[in-house]
Amino acid sequence: MLKKLVLGTALFAAPLFAFAESEVNVYSSRQEQLIKPLLDKFTASSGIKVNLVTGKDDALIERLKLEGKNSPADILLTADAGRLYRTKDLGLSQAIESETLKAAIPENLRDPENQWFGLTYRARPIFYVKEKIKPIDLSTYADLADPKWKGKICVRSSDNIYNQSMLASMIASQGPEAATQWAEGFVKNLARPPEGGDRDQLKAAAAGICDLAIANTYYYGQMLAGDVAEEKAAAEKVAIFWPDQGEQARGTHINVSGATVTKAAKNKDNAVKLLEYLVGDEAQAWYAEHNQEYPVKTTVSASSLLKAWGDFKADSINLSELGKHNAQAVKIMDTVGWK
Repeated sequence: MLKKLVLGTALFAAPLFAFAESEVNVYSSRQEQLIKPLLDKFTASSGIKVNLVTGKDDALIERLKLEGKNSPADILLTADAGRLYRTKDLGLSQAIESETLKAAIPENLRDPENQWFGLTYRARPIFYVKEKIKPIDLSTYADLADPKWKGKICVRSSDNIYNQSMLASMIASQGPEAATQWAEGFVKNLARPPEGGDRDQLKAAAAGICDLAIANTYYYGQMLAGDVAEEKAAAEKVAIFWPDQGEQARGTHINVSGATVTKAAKNKDNAVKLLEYLVGDEAQAWYAEHNQEYPVKTTVSASSLLKAWGDFKADSINLSELGKHNAQAVKIMDTVGWK
């Protein structure tokens, strides 16, 4: 069985694994507790054993590069369409044909050439401190560049792909010049130099460091639903505002947690069966209830917690655009001094 990822052994991993017909090998950036219960259910229903390696997203992609055609991995599970696009661009994935996946996953949440597939999605809206900000004063992402918000916004650093993809979505919809102007104004409004993860931005807002924060919805949901009293208390002090909801607006930025079948896959058929299972009703409902993510399958309901936040209009661009514009987004961030 695959062990947890140890980068120093990446080059020597391939000879350790047999490629049996009843197995599928998965590299996953998802924490084990967030994916293994589903994999166990898949094994119970299909008889196909799942061997799991967990690690950081970028480290797993680098491992696939180093292992090349000798990689034991059949599937890469990772977060953010930008990383899925990068995996494809590096020649580490392959196209697969599955009517089940096409039927379950909206077109904008999967690769146009069928090389990666979104399994869940999350939004990246504006969070506001309920005691300080009125929702009526908020409107769009563009408005966050207005000087009225100077010293009031918390966000994580520019080396985080969630922020890179958010800016890439603006480049795709509005062009690089408008995206640059927005980033210049936005950075001037930060309450502090970027630090920490998304949870830290919400905690900072709750602590009075800023009035607004940008974060992914599933972090907020996990803080509210979790058993860490400090995080729950912080999350209860803020609320979600869905930006860009007007009739002509593009909608709130979203991204996916998704998967690709690797170029080196030796158990391709089993890999496809696993992906098809992960977009089935049971798995999609499990994701929604346990991870506080939105199901990509529209016939499966979100969790009661997510439903309580209300419906919202999501940006409908194909998420492959996030990968296409990633390099330009990073360049803009460097230019405007987004640390």
